[in-house]
Amino acid sequence: MMRFIFTVALLTAGVLSAAISGLPARVAAETGSPVAGGTLIYGRGMDAVGLDPAHESDGESFKICDNVYECLVRFADDGTDVEPQLATSWTTSPDGKTWTFHLRRDVKFHCGHDFSADAVAYSIERQWGAREPRHEHYGVGGPYPFWGYLGMDDVLQSIDVLDPTTVRFQLSEPSAPFLSNLACNFAAIVCPHTATERGEEFFRHPCGTGPYRMTEWKRSEMITLEKFEDYWDYPPYLDRIVFRSIPDNSTRFFELLSGSIHMMDGIPPDDTSAIEGNRALKLLGAPGMNVAYLAMNLDHKPFDDPRVRRAVSHAIDKNAIVEGLYAGLAEIAVGPVPPNVFGAKPGLSDYDLDLDLARELLAEAGYPEGFETTLWAMSGPRPYMPQPVRLAQVLQSNLAAIGIHAKIVTYEWGTYLDRVHRGHHDMALLGWQADNGDPDNFLFVHFDKSAAVPPAGNIAFYRDERVHELLVGGQRTVDPELRLPLYHEAQELIHRDAPWVPLVHTMELAAMRHEVSGYRLHPTGRVLLSRVWLAR
Repeated sequence: MMRFIFTVALLTAGVLSAAISGLPARVAAETGSPVAGGTLIYGRGMDAVGLDPAHESDGESFKICDNVYECLVRFADDGTDVEPQLATSWTTSPDGKTWTFHLRRDVKFHCGHDFSADAVAYSIERQWGAREPRHEHYGVGGPYPFWGYLGMDDVLQSIDVLDPTTVRFQLSEPSAPFLSNLACNFAAIVCPHTATERGEEFFRHPCGTGPYRMTEWKRSEMITLEKFEDYWDYPPYLDRIVFRSIPDNSTRFFELLSGSIHMMDGIPPDDTSAIEGNRALKLLGAPGMNVAYLAMNLDHKPFDDPRVRRAVSHAIDKNAIVEGLYAGLAEIAVGPVPPNVFGAKPGLSDYDLDLDLARELLAEAGYPEGFETTLWAMSGPRPYMPQPVRLAQVLQSNLAAIGIHAKIVTYEWGTYLDRVHRGHHDMALLGWQADNGDPDNFLFVHFDKSAAVPPAGNIAFYRDERVHELLVGGQRTVDPELRLPLYHEAQELIHRDAPWVPLVHTMELAAMRHEVSGYRLHPTGRVLLSRVWLAR
């Protein structure tokens, strides 16, 4: 059996090691010199929910948005160091509360309008619920989940357009993750003219400054992007990209084998050996910055009782999950923060598989015979969970062994997200792929009390005042060494209270035809295709 080998000491240092027979590293081998032209077909498990980056929170939508929109800053190709994108430079005041960005000139939106500081202000202010008065387009198209997840209402004090190429952000307090957060999709710059014109329908008609523009969307089937001829940076190699939605893993794999698609994600771990053994295919792999988890809804009885949550934690056989559903291409998650992310708490002791102790805890909580509940699972694959329904069945069996009888509930991806973020579930499977490599992105988003407001990132609806103090302190403390003890204590408290069962941290995988060149796995899981070409 092929295995990726994780070395915790190296992960913590940021030097990631993966061993798999014949597997390339993070970057696809290049076949000849770059060639312009052609259409690349990308197979994935599910469709996008929407394409207005301020309103979305799911990876399938972001795969499109990452190629259509741009932010003031971006992440480096091989990590989460921040680089200029639509901003050329920026300065920060000594107190860390004033950020001034100098913008690129001669940048066009796909509709032909000019990019400017006004577009930056529009893109951010329309999400700002605490602004007085609120922006005239606040709430058009729905809620702003990421804005809420990141507590931006409490971070931002003002935005000032100083001139067409200069914009200033005033913060209420210093914010360590602020610059990294500006590289996330919620902070992508949209065209104010198109967004205003389209209104509630803007999510179907995206308009950014990125290397590709959307030309067609057939719901649940395909999204087509075409090269933006007036793109300000290096022109993309491909003329066209087609993202096809192919929910069944086996069907998607056979289409890759037959050549009807060029690339795919959501790779069943059992298929990696077949990909590696096929000379027409390439397999990329690297440790991912992600976590797959089971969340228990503390607003639903009996999960308000920590003894019940600990009983669930003691009932889950994580070793069997890693071996049986991930073919060893994952490591057991003990906490929510992956070990290759700054701030992860070393030395947490996992809840051992102990059915007798789990039954004792249930009895102490008043459920000696167990209880009935629901277990929600998404219908299609995610990078951190390639077989969610099978995983739900395994968890269902684990829980039945201690008298918890869970009915599996599943919905189409967009409906699933909406209902889970609004707290309709008892227990729910979900996961998280790092947006920026900061511990705030895992901890504040999922465990702060302010992120438990629907549409919630904190789908356990866990609220603890001390955890809130620690997480806010982590945001406002700029010195990394001073942030560490805050995040470590927060993780200890979260581990004690067990609102989640963290399941696994998975490998980041991508498979492609041999002719696909220049593709690079990004640590955040972003699918960036402007420097990819098809060799001939």
